[in-house]
Amino acid sequence: MRTVTVETRVRVELVDVTRHLQEELAASGVRSGVLVAYVPHTTAGVTINENADPSVRRDLITALGRLVPEDLPFTHAEGNADAHVKASLLGSGVTVPVEHGRLLLGTWQGVYLGEFDGPRRRQLLISVLADGGR
Repeated sequence: MRTVTVETRVRVELVDVTRHLQEELAASGVRSGVLVAYVPHTTAGVTINENADPSVRRDLITALGRLVPEDLPFTHAEGNADAHVKASLLGSGVTVPVEHGRLLLGTWQGVYLGEFDGPRRRQLLISVLADGGR
């Protein structure tokens, strides 16, 4: 397992981490299997979505903001309860198939770290698991 540090710049953003995953896959030498990416944070998540049009990221952030506004009557005292809910909606990890040493993402797909309580320094844990010892 490898750890990649991702610096976020604002309170809420989606950071494209696809390049980091591809680099870790290449370093592993695995040709066939799966790559797992996980964030060990309660106010950040990981998701797969379109990476061709940056407006998709803005739309996701807008939709999550409308679903879970900061000003709901939360009882969590730290002032970041909305971030916990948004992170839970996004999920804490993704699994991507690997074949011929490449991530099997769709043509328009990328992997994003979702920051909901930034700016922060986040850890992205990456494991590459080979099929049949390859």
